[in-house]
Amino acid sequence: MSTGHERLARLMQRGTDFLGCEVAILGGAMSWISERNLVSALSNAGAFGVIACGAMTPDLLDTEIAETKKRTDRPFGVNLITMHPMLSELIDVCKRHDVAHVVFAGGLPPAGAIDRVKAGGAKLICFAPALALAKKLIRSGVDALVIEGMEAGGHIGPVSTSVLAQEILPPLAAEVPIFVAGGIGHGGLIAGYLEMGAVGVQLGTRFVCATECIAHPNFKKAFIRASARDAITSVQIDPRLPVIPVRALKNREMESFAAKQREVAQLLDEQKVEMMEAQLQIEHYWAGALRRAVIEGDVETGSVMAGQSVGMVKDEAPVAEILARLVDEAAHALERRSAHA
Repeated sequence: MSTGHERLARLMQRGTDFLGCEVAILGGAMSWISERNLVSALSNAGAFGVIACGAMTPDLLDTEIAETKKRTDRPFGVNLITMHPMLSELIDVCKRHDVAHVVFAGGLPPAGAIDRVKAGGAKLICFAPALALAKKLIRSGVDALVIEGMEAGGHIGPVSTSVLAQEILPPLAAEVPIFVAGGIGHGGLIAGYLEMGAVGVQLGTRFVCATECIAHPNFKKAFIRASARDAITSVQIDPRLPVIPVRALKNREMESFAAKQREVAQLLDEQKVEMMEAQLQIEHYWAGALRRAVIEGDVETGSVMAGQSVGMVKDEAPVAEILARLVDEAAHALERRSAHA
């Protein structure tokens, strides 16, 4: 083993020990994409797969975990959306299956949710889009954090990954394991974040074009053809609708979303829906638009959610090959730096 690979293993050790895998790379939880096939492939290749629960019912999640377990005997996690109306039941499903790691996404967890996960014996990972929130989550007892910048695909925050890393890693890296996500497509950047104090990273966009990924060939082709600047963010039409921006490839659907917002805003004006119902309508819209693109291959009127690292996705390859490339790139970057030190 070269010194670069040895150094990489040392820098990742806290992350690999925490996750129980060989390479501290989490698979980003992508609705319709991060399911049994891709999740088990990531874990079997030595990384850490994460099921995207999204809008699943407890029964659907129960089946998905069971099917993933048939395909891998290695650890994997489950990503739960904090605003899901059946969050408690979903946590119970994870507990029943002895899921080792639960990931909360979508804002601060509701009261009792953190204790419920911990009481079930799982380790809890939460997303922190700001330093103040990161500190609050650590005080609440979370076991690890993911800091994800606006370069990522899907729902995003307002701050870039590099700024979040500089803000959050120096003061907090010693307190809990921290993983960095958003805009990562090359191992050299992984090495940089590890040297700053991260214990690992999370990648989503890079694994969409894995051969094990069930995404429609049209969806994968759109990724391979796209450049970084094609992955744009959705626009908020009405300030009353707290719509979290979504990063996706520019297409007709991005215009349709603006129309959908106007339609929901009008329903609010006419007092035909409450704010909670309006937000749920927006979320259901995204779920349907994403399914059209991922499963049915409609990349014009469906949502092709992608991070800016999509410009680095050039081919379809097995998960193990993509991981090996990233690891080699990171190891070579560390070797070059130590040679010049």
